[in-house]
Amino acid sequence: MMEKESGIMDGKWNKNTKRDWRYPIAHKEAWIGIALVIFHFAWWYGFAYGLGSEPIESYTYAFGFPAWFFYSCIVGFIVIIFLVILIVKFIFVDIPLDSDEKGDPYS
Repeated sequence: MMEKESGIMDGKWNKNTKRDWRYPIAHKEAWIGIALVIFHFAWWYGFAYGLGSEPIESYTYAFGFPAWFFYSCIVGFIVIIFLVILIVKFIFVDIPLDSDEKGDPYS
């Protein structure tokens, strides 16, 4: 019974089984999280290796830090924190993680 409700029969996915309504939401939010990680890595890599690949004598400085470090690590951290707060507040959906009163996780 439990295998049929989960959609997995004999180790294979059964398409005819009723699917939890929260899965598509979790799937979408997981892809948004992956996109944020890729954006953060691209930001960090672009500024760190774009500005930091020059000779040390040609470095510019921002608030006492080399510009590549300031923009890749400090500003990048602030930007990604701001983006995560905005996305969680305005795009992510608050869904219950437990089953309903009847014990049916698929309702």
